[in-house]
Amino acid sequence: MKAVASRWSFLGARDNPDSQVELTYNWDTEDYDGGRNFGHLAYQVDDIYGLCQKLMDSGVTINRPPRDGHMAFVRSPDGISIELLQKNGSLPKQEPWASMENTGSW
Repeated sequence: MKAVASRWSFLGARDNPDSQVELTYNWDTEDYDGGRNFGHLAYQVDDIYGLCQKLMDSGVTINRPPRDGHMAFVRSPDGISIELLQKNGSLPKQEPWASMENTGSW
């Protein structure tokens, strides 16, 4: 097994220190392109439909729309999948989301 040097730091919400995300940079020679970047991040949101609409209006592609009122996926500019989860269960199904197809990969 090859040892890999890395550098890391943590990012978290000031009012929720238990929600930290480790930000890591590995100096190995493996290319982590195509979104194969150690999984994905997930965020709980207050209004998944409203947030997805705001993201779309800002030019973000919704790769997996919230058809079920509960879960959606977008990608960061460098290809990391980000999952959006509706807080406190699913919202009732709503158009145009319920019939929207996936775009790209997530």
